[in-house]
This record gives sequence, structure tokens and C-alpha cells, in this order.
Amino acid sequence: MSEKKVSVRFYNDREVRAIWDDENSKWWFSVVDIVAALSLSSNPMNYWYVLKSRLKKAGSQTLTKCKRLRLMAADGRQRTTDCMDSEGIVELAKNFPNQKAVKFLDWFLYSDNTVDGQSKKKAYTLFESDLLATLEPGTIECLQQIHAYLFGGLYDFAGKIREKNISKGGFLFANADFFSTILPKIERMPETTFDEIIDKYVEMNIAHPFLEGNGRSMRIWLDMMLKRTLKKCVDWSQVSKKQYLDAMEQSPSDSTPIKTLLNAALTDKINDREMFMKGIDYSYYYEEP
Repeated sequence: MSEKKVSVRFYNDREVRAIWDDENSKWWFSVVDIVAALSLSSNPMNYWYVLKSRLKKAGSQTLTKCKRLRLMAADGRQRTTDCMDSEGIVELAKNFPNQKAVKFLDWFLYSDNTVDGQSKKKAYTLFESDLLATLEPGTIECLQQIHAYLFGGLYDFAGKIREKNISKGGFLFANADFFSTILPKIERMPETTFDEIIDKYVEMNIAHPFLEGNGRSMRIWLDMMLKRTLKKCVDWSQVSKKQYLDAMEQSPSDSTPIKTLLNAALTDKINDREMFMKGIDYSYYYEEP
């Protein structure tokens, strides 16, 4: 089984690691992560050990759905851990209080049927696609093509510059009437240094050229500029959601916090599949309410 494609999902701010099985076309999920999410235990490994012993004594078939696979641990090392497929996780959840299990299963079973879930699947395939190699980093067309790829078939405005004015959290983004002047100006902004690239990213975020999906598209767009100019990209798994959102909120008046935050998370693993996949996972996590 291929163990290259990994995912980090989030349930109530807790990581749920998963690994893709190419041969059987399905995800395997870390049991300890699921147990941590469902039990809220401070020691989920011990909780799972006790639960596993109880299930074994009861002759439960749940354990037959368990495999030992290698996943990245919190210390950065690949460690072998118990994993189950979707069917096994559903069975496992039944061993927890009904209210917690129902809420968890609503998230676990239906997330892939949402626009974000379907878009995220499309985002994963970007790494293998030829699209990114054909685009000119930092251009408006590049950003539009990324947006069209992520949201094509999901939004009728995929890849199209908005014609309506929008706001978020009381902040009014750029007036759509002036995009013919604003967007070419942003496109011409230099990208020769880290600071210049982040300044360009901040300006594009202020513009917010699409009705939805701006952040997810622009973080890929940002990494493309960083890769070309600096041979670096952002390890988004090192960027806290709260710190990122706070820094971006401040960025229109002061870009120092976002520059400091992203600079500390730069990595030279620009061609690493796992790094790309983690970036997608965290990028979509930032957009969760």
C-alpha cells in the first residue's frame, strides 16, 4: 500500500491524521486521534489501550478492521500506529457516549459532500496535475486558474472576478468597480524578496477578487511565488490558525505580524508531496467556522 498521500483533518480543533490507500482507494484514519476527539482524554493512547482490551475480551469485530500503519507523530518522526478505514471508525464511534458519537459522525461522514469537502479533494490532485507548471506565478490569470480548478463545477463563478462588493467581519474588501485598475496594479508589484511577495499577497487579500474561495486559492498562489523566487514555501502546519487569522486581520494596516509568522514557517521542501498535502489540509482548516 502506498503511504505517500496523507491528510490532517480537524475536529473540534483536534488533529485527525489519515493516510491514503491507493490499492483499495480509501483513507485509513489514526485511531488514537479519533479516540482523542471522542473522549477528550488527556492520555488518548492509554484510553485506546484500555478500550482495545475491553473490545478484545468482548470478541468485538471492530478490532479486525484495524491496521498498523506509519504516520507522522507530533515529534516529527514516522511512527507505527493503529488505523481504521471509514467503516471501522463508524464502528469505533459506537463505543462512546451517543451525543458525542452522533456529532462526530455527522462531521466524519458528511464532510466530503460539502463544497469544501469536494473542493479539497480537487486541491489534492493539483500536485500531480500539470496545471501549476503551466501558470505564471504572481499573475491574475494564475490566481484565476487556481480558483477555477478548486471550485469548477461547485460554484458557477469559479475563476471569475467578482462584480459585486463583499465584506467580512465588518471589513469591506476592494470595490469591484475599480478592479480594472486595482488588479493590474497588484499584478505588477515586484516579487524579488520575501517582503515584496508578502506585500503582494496582502494586497491581493485586500482586493478579494472572488465571491468565495479567496484564501484557499491565494495561499497556493503565494507558495508559487515563494517557490519561484526563494526556492521556499510555507509549512502551513507550523502556522497556528488563530495567529494566522489575527495577523491577516492586521495586515491592511501592518503587515509585520504576517511576515514574521510566515517567515518562521518557511521550508525548502518545495517539491515534497506530503508538504503540499499538509498545506492544503491546513489551508482549508483556516476557513472552517
